[in-house]
Amino acid sequence: MPQESEATGSTGAHGPATYDLVIGRAHVFDGRQALAGLYDIAINGGEIASVSAEPLRGRQELDAAEGWVVPGLIDTHIHFYDVRAVADPDSMRAFEESELPGRLGLFLDHGITTIKSVGDPTGGILDTRARIASGALRGPRLLATGCGITGRDGHPAATVFSENPWARQHFTGEVDSVRQIRDLVHHLADRKVDAIKLLSEGACAHAGGPKYLWQNPAFPGGVELERLPPDLLRAGIETGHERGLRVTVHTTQQAAAREAIEAGADGLEHGVTVEPLTDHSLIDLMLEHGITYTPTLWIDDAHPDARGNLKKVAEAGVPIALGSDTFSGRGLFGANTLDEAELMVAAGMTPTQVLAAGTSGAARQCVRPDLGAVAPGRRADLLVLNADPTADIGSLRDLGMVILNGELVVDKR
Repeated sequence: MPQESEATGSTGAHGPATYDLVIGRAHVFDGRQALAGLYDIAINGGEIASVSAEPLRGRQELDAAEGWVVPGLIDTHIHFYDVRAVADPDSMRAFEESELPGRLGLFLDHGITTIKSVGDPTGGILDTRARIASGALRGPRLLATGCGITGRDGHPAATVFSENPWARQHFTGEVDSVRQIRDLVHHLADRKVDAIKLLSEGACAHAGGPKYLWQNPAFPGGVELERLPPDLLRAGIETGHERGLRVTVHTTQQAAAREAIEAGADGLEHGVTVEPLTDHSLIDLMLEHGITYTPTLWIDDAHPDARGNLKKVAEAGVPIALGSDTFSGRGLFGANTLDEAELMVAAGMTPTQVLAAGTSGAARQCVRPDLGAVAPGRRADLLVLNADPTADIGSLRDLGMVILNGELVVDKR
């Protein structure tokens, strides 16, 4: 049932103010729920100033024509640099000059206004973040962890990058001691990353135990791996928290997920994918610790249990964040994020739940309370859709306009 917005009538809704930009006569999904009636949304600078049931005036006015306004989508799990093409400084520079701008634009063209990189070369991705923030490069808001941190010979160092030593060194950080993982987390924090990502490759054994044979269609022979030991996992999380950073952990197995949560993780990347989630106490543990679950069905839907596991955690009330695990070479940046939303609905979530996962839920995962909502004081990252996404998640593809930081950046009318 649509609800009245707490923002209705606030911040000058009935006053004579003229705003920088007004989007008029729109249905609104505010990041959590659909609001009853039609609204004008006023923007000053890069912030939402008012969400009003009464008409507002703006120096620039955009007619939503009774379409839908929703927060800009946030994809919390992407890999931006092309892992196949980048193999040395020259090829990375060529990628940044020829490929990077167009790929950033694809996200905006599909309504994704914030992306979170969780495993790209630290220097390159942070430089790209700075160029976007300065206006030198057109693209969505970019958050970044820098390199992903894994155990010595762990995933993806010994899998994806096994034959690309330069990329292995720059896309990943391999550690084999508590001191090394603490030093690396401090180094990343000093570089002002937005979060930390650790990789505990699920379904594999610890050091000293039996090897796990990691198999993937791209590696027919399999790769023997070990999971990040608990003392290193705990040290990485503790150090991230000491530096005020959220720490999420790549897992695929129940045992690894439990281990990450008990070590203090804030979220699970992938969650439980390679086996059915049968341990209900693990779901209780997620709820107790406020864990955010990022299902990445776009990459993990091939696992027969991934959808059912997502349905279980969503029905239990575990916070869900949209994250596609999109990477170069498959599908299309931006479109892959919309595929993820549709797969989440196919798994049993409602369109409203998925919209929340891609807006307010994703903002929670990224610790960005200024994002993911249509409400006064939030960043003016907004989509104008021609149809109701709470009835059909496919309506995200029927995109009319994209507003980023209060400016019209995509107009498909």
